[in-house]
Amino acid sequence: MARFHRRTCIILLLFILFICSMMMALKTLRPDTAGFGDPFGLGLLPELQQRTTLLGNKHSPLTAANGDSVTHTNHLHSIALNSIKTSMASVRKMEEELSSPNYNFHVFYYSWFGNPQYDGKYIHWNHPLVPHWDSKIANNYPKGRHNPPDEIASSFYPELGTYSSKDPSVIEAHMQQMRSASVGVIALSWYPPGMADENGEPAEDLVPLIMDNAHKYNLKVTFHIEPYKDRDDRSMYSNVKYIVDKYGGHPAFYRHKTSTGRTLPMFYVYDSYVTIPEIWANLLTVSGSQSIRNTPYDGLFIALLVEEKHKHEIHRSGFDGIYTYFATNGFSYGSSHHNWPSLKAFCDSSNLMFIPSVGPGYIDTSIRPWNNHNTRNRVNGKYYETAFSAALLVRPEIISITSFNEWHEGTQIEKAVPKKTGQVTYLDYKPHKPTMYLELTRKWSEKYSKEKEQWLM
Repeated sequence: MARFHRRTCIILLLFILFICSMMMALKTLRPDTAGFGDPFGLGLLPELQQRTTLLGNKHSPLTAANGDSVTHTNHLHSIALNSIKTSMASVRKMEEELSSPNYNFHVFYYSWFGNPQYDGKYIHWNHPLVPHWDSKIANNYPKGRHNPPDEIASSFYPELGTYSSKDPSVIEAHMQQMRSASVGVIALSWYPPGMADENGEPAEDLVPLIMDNAHKYNLKVTFHIEPYKDRDDRSMYSNVKYIVDKYGGHPAFYRHKTSTGRTLPMFYVYDSYVTIPEIWANLLTVSGSQSIRNTPYDGLFIALLVEEKHKHEIHRSGFDGIYTYFATNGFSYGSSHHNWPSLKAFCDSSNLMFIPSVGPGYIDTSIRPWNNHNTRNRVNGKYYETAFSAALLVRPEIISITSFNEWHEGTQIEKAVPKKTGQVTYLDYKPHKPTMYLELTRKWSEKYSKEKEQWLM
């Protein structure tokens, strides 16, 4: 019995010595100050950081057969070198896949989606069917609300499923998709704290997370101010001040360099035409009673143009530019491609920016079943490319894209997948891949950059 205990102690002692020698060998692999990612300045690539962590974890449980410590150390050193080479190869591949961001390409982004896992319920995926304003027409169409996850308020189905905008992995995936499309600026749909659209929930608290993730991918964020309740000159001043004070110091906060050399934040103002020019002039002209001009909160304020008459009202209001938003060629004066040359000429003569909005198509019959006459078929990407061609013809300083993820209106460039349930067959991007519209965006971003060099010559 004593002999058995002695043998056990010897084996235990040898095992402890083996563990100690292995730890010493591991410690000699690299200096404490050397990091796998740090020297290469690749903090923008979070996937690399995750890979590095995994590589580090793979080293710790290594065991070895009998042999001297020198051989063991050399073996581990070889593994470490191979790991670094593999990591660097992954970095190069990722850098090749991610196009450079084009800060003259802005994409409209919505953070209003929710699901039971993150929000306790579905938000926006279950959007109600909007009745027609004429009750006689409304009676001919279904009523009620969508029933996710299989039956959602969209004619397409997202690759990420019925996601929550609060899900950090979703935000990360969105940033990666936008960066892969060579977009540079996210125009984030924004309501003041505690406010939301009638079918949503307040989402202002998501802005820091969105901006942090945008910064990882070298993207910038501007604000698309929605028509919140009682929006006027006073509340706009207060809310612009809130945005600049809270987010103006963040590295992802977008500022645009003007032709005069000033660098100012930009704000898209949705449905600006519902407020009379006199109210806007209080805020946006130097002599206005609530003037924001020449204050620390001054910026570039871009108004939505729908009708032709709006261009004169926008100019009188003191706005800095015009955007057209709608991805429906022919739906409104502003969204009709053939009107863009005259709008650009007006803006040039009035010292305004003209920002045409292009989109891959339009279909909102999942929420407005009576509106099929405004559907614009994607035609396997041709509709989108036609819109880009029309935009480039007027040589705009900025092009906006409607949209990254407005699924209700079928304007999304986000990845979509084929899906069929007992109730509905969703549209998809076939015969092309789910990344088709991201790839087309990148193609036209690169084309825009090349053509812009010619314009400036």
